[in-house]
Amino acid sequence: MVDAPLPLPGATRRDRRTRLGYGMVLASAALFAVNGSVSKLALEASDMGTLRWTELRSTGAFVGLVVGILLLAPQRLRVGRREARSLIVYGVVGFAFVQWLYFVAIFRLPIGIGLLLEFTAPVLVALWARFVWRERVRDRVWAALALVLVGLVLVARAWSGVTLDKLGVAAGLGASVALAIYYLAGERLVVRRDPYSLVCLAIGAAAGFWAIVQPWWSFPFASLGETVALPGGLGVAVPVWLLAVWTISLGTIAPYVLSIGALQHLSATTVTVMATFEPVAASVVAWLWLGETFAAVQIVGGAVVLIGIFLAEAAR
Repeated sequence: MVDAPLPLPGATRRDRRTRLGYGMVLASAALFAVNGSVSKLALEASDMGTLRWTELRSTGAFVGLVVGILLLAPQRLRVGRREARSLIVYGVVGFAFVQWLYFVAIFRLPIGIGLLLEFTAPVLVALWARFVWRERVRDRVWAALALVLVGLVLVARAWSGVTLDKLGVAAGLGASVALAIYYLAGERLVVRRDPYSLVCLAIGAAAGFWAIVQPWWSFPFASLGETVALPGGLGVAVPVWLLAVWTISLGTIAPYVLSIGALQHLSATTVTVMATFEPVAASVVAWLWLGETFAAVQIVGGAVVLIGIFLAEAAR
């Protein structure tokens, strides 16, 4: 009788690291997904508006992240003059605009549809890499683009006239462009800087941008005291400030740290592909909690869009 070979210790460790990475990405996507419903409840219950909610999210997340890094590794926050300019642009476009346009989209559209529009960004990334950076990109990117376009037509049910809010659709597509810039610029910046301090400083730039556009002395703090009746037959009313705490801590800091930490165990392409779990999870949460429903053709269209996103990521 021949004994079975023992597993290699290194292979076992790699498997564990891979499983940990998958778990971190899925947990991050789930937290982002829940945050969509939490933010929509807060926006509908208060007169704060999407701009102020984005400002609150960015500033709160920056404070939490910068405190953590100062306690653990303050040297990571050193920034040169040339790098500072890149971080400011990256923070304003890749964080301030992505978050704001996302909130506008989900406020005016079903959450799942708003996220599907935003997550078409990988197709734009693949096209940019092919035609601007002259990278080798597989021909499947054209199939990906065709599937995404067909899927979006099904989601919008374009043959029956415009059934989706135009401003919401524009915001979702704008978020897609900003998210593509987030991926492309982040791919270059992370070569020179660790991902944790990169996110911290970029969110700090976004917070500074919003503080200039909307000074804090005019912030509607009274809106934070308004109450929100949680749906789903829970019979519980909570203040808006509690939803803000969720958005800052579990809807921003935690998922960003998890997704960035996953890059230590998985490739960037794998992380990005698995992150497409977010639109699916967000749709399920919004259906169960907020009662948002979709027509059968929209569900099919969403699935077609997701397949196109997978192909776009694989094309690079």
